[in-house]
Amino acid sequence: MGQKVDPRSFRIGITRTWQSRWFGAKKDFAKNLASDVQIREYVARQWKDAASSRVDIERAPGVVRIIISTGRPGVLIGRGGTGIDDMIAKIKKAFFAGKPTQVKVDVREIRHVEEDAALVAQQVAQNLEKRMPFRRTLKTTLESVKRNRDVKGVKIEVAGRLDGAEMSRREWMSDGRIPLQTLRADIDFAKDTARTTYGAIGIKVWIYKGEKFDTEPRAHQ
Repeated sequence: MGQKVDPRSFRIGITRTWQSRWFGAKKDFAKNLASDVQIREYVARQWKDAASSRVDIERAPGVVRIIISTGRPGVLIGRGGTGIDDMIAKIKKAFFAGKPTQVKVDVREIRHVEEDAALVAQQVAQNLEKRMPFRRTLKTTLESVKRNRDVKGVKIEVAGRLDGAEMSRREWMSDGRIPLQTLRADIDFAKDTARTTYGAIGIKVWIYKGEKFDTEPRAHQ
């Protein structure tokens, strides 16, 4: 008992879709999947200030399309779109050097940052790294997320040597409902880590945005 399932993977095919969308031969599957993970880590590391939430990757013969969802699209696009060209050049050099592969990068703006669990977790991590008290950080973040009417429930959890305490512990704050066992519940989940002088502090964020239902009727079989 006590096993926990990631709310995102639990709802793939119901309220969420895969981050890697492509078909490949059996011999290339593991290689392409590992490449996708490395590309996501590379984008998060190289463009840390862009507040990227999600990186989707689509593959076709000779073409790789990278879709980056971010709260600060201007950081990635740059002046006159030069940022996108630089990003394509760096990704192609790091992962597709010497290969006839065309790399495309699309940037999608996240208009409501408080609805995205990954961006909320990043904000909490930044505040903790600035040595702000964790209770004040949780309270202010929770209040800012609650202002959005589309958010039905939110939970923020932190674990580690909070405020420099000698023993690590786990604390959380929540508001509203988080129905983790309802598959049609649209729950966004994210994890992050704050690197403080006292050690690493783990952060988890759940955001519930109502239930999703099929909008298109299914054909009878």
